Amino acid sequence: MTSKESLPVAVIGAGPVGLAAAANLLERGLEPLVFEAGPTVGAAIRQWGHVRVFSTWKYNLDPASVRLLERHGWEAPRPTALPYGAQIVSEYLEPLAATPELKDRIRTGSRVVAVTRQGMDKGRSQGRDSAPFLLRIGHDGGQVTEVLARAVIDTSGTWSSPAPLGSSGLAVPGEAEARAAGLVTGPLPDVSAGGFAGRRTLVIGSGHSAANMVLDLARVARANPGTEVLWAIRAATPARAYGGGDADQLPARGQLGARLRTAVDTGAVQLLTNFHTAFIDVQGDAVTVHAADGRSVPVDRVIPATGFRPDLAMLSELRLDLDPAVEAPKALGPLIDPDFHSCGTVPAHGARILEQPEKDFYLAGMKSYGRAPTFLMATGYEQVRSIAAALAGDTEAADAVELELPETGVCSTSIPDDAGEAAAEGCCSAPAPVPVTIGFATGLQHGRSGAAV
Repeated sequence: MTSKESLPVAVIGAGPVGLAAAANLLERGLEPLVFEAGPTVGAAIRQWGHVRVFSTWKYNLDPASVRLLERHGWEAPRPTALPYGAQIVSEYLEPLAATPELKDRIRTGSRVVAVTRQGMDKGRSQGRDSAPFLLRIGHDGGQVTEVLARAVIDTSGTWSSPAPLGSSGLAVPGEAEARAAGLVTGPLPDVSAGGFAGRRTLVIGSGHSAANMVLDLARVARANPGTEVLWAIRAATPARAYGGGDADQLPARGQLGARLRTAVDTGAVQLLTNFHTAFIDVQGDAVTVHAADGRSVPVDRVIPATGFRPDLAMLSELRLDLDPAVEAPKALGPLIDPDFHSCGTVPAHGARILEQPEKDFYLAGMKSYGRAPTFLMATGYEQVRSIAAALAGDTEAADAVELELPETGVCSTSIPDDAGEAAAEGCCSAPAPVPVTIGFATGLQHGRSGAAV
């Protein structure tokens, strides 16, 4: 057995929260080692680089990371600007990863496939807390290695685990075949890049990601006659998707619902309510989506915006206590339940709320929210600041959690609608575009689409 004190803290995922964890650990005199499954830092964000988020730079920068960057002459972007995903990577994450302090502590192309305790399976208790963690890593090229760590912070997110189309939480018949054929796309395709103009596309979902996909397609339709946009939601009305409007302190997010409402009211988008996907037929290069009530919708493409869920398979040998509904740490679950909380009403929380029966293991960032969508990056930054303090033995700093988040009316339970679908599909985590002009009869102009931040 290896002494834990001489080992690094393993951080899983080199996104914004993962790199923030590393920066905070360094400030505490702890040694971070970051594992990223993708070929570069911010690999998941790069997949929605065409996305402009609804939260300004003010909410997207981690204080410890900024302090590290500024020591090397970095200048922060304008705090009130709304960055694209690609800008978050190029203007923030890449410079952060390139600092002398971090560049040799990040392992890209290294997927964590399992986390356990050295010499112990899940059932063994004696001496468990003093045993190092063992991480099994699969590397690009097929090599497998094992690394020991004194603690583990899992910030791997949920991007790689999109929810299926079935309203019962299962994939519907024909869904796998349609996905394999590319007829059911990824959750946030760049519709302006081709393949959607002149075609009939169905967006399924009622969260911000769905709303932005609908508006992006409507913009394509305006410039390309023959393009049709259909939007299917499980709820009886789109009231929840239309959101908080002026009540939202993130203006771009509040304006999203207004543009969406106009798109539907003017006929630029065909809305299908009470739509529960039952099965999918593939016919050559097209699909027909069948609803449980017998409706059939033939289309050329389907964009699923049904949310994400955490992949917990690699943690199966750890002792976790998770909320049974949202699959977040049990103490956090009731605080983030989207039926009762918006992004701005989730209370500040840190290591004490996130701790698990498995000592010194933490879920942080989007993965800590499980299936709940009410996450903002600023929340993750405060999480890892507190976790780093706890691992350094500074209980007072770990417990002193503070966080200022913008209020929003979007997720309020005062909106009587199908809360479950909106929750599953990213009620607060999907970004909205910058303000633009909405056209009438001929369609609308729009900036971009949404993803989890």
